[in-house]
Amino acid sequence: VQLQASGGGLVQAGGSLRLSCAASEGTLSGYSVGWFRQAPGKEREFVAAIKRSGGATYYADSVKGRFTISRDNAKNTVYLQMNSLKPEDTAAYYCAADRSLITSSMSNGDHYHYWGQGTQVTVSS
Repeated sequence: VQLQASGGGLVQAGGSLRLSCAASEGTLSGYSVGWFRQAPGKEREFVAAIKRSGGATYYADSVKGRFTISRDNAKNTVYLQMNSLKPEDTAAYYCAADRSLITSSMSNGDHYHYWGQGTQVTVSS
């Protein structure tokens, strides 16, 4: 499967953005999908994930209550709705997918086989 992330941009603190992760050459409903982010000079960090079967969702503590991950199988797309954005959310955001992830692996980027290119999110104060 090939992944295409989009939807990033410049937004003021408190604003919202919706990121999209669209799949080609594959059906995304057969994959667990995660969002990760990386700010300059920092390690990549887990943001959110949605499981292949059942659609269980997982969030980093730093975004819980502000971000929502969801999928639209008809559009072969996974979304990350980001509300109440903060300057510390500024980063390049990447979506990733894998067919075979157990719950304990959902937040570990090393376990995802397929990655999209990043989309930049910049939150101004």
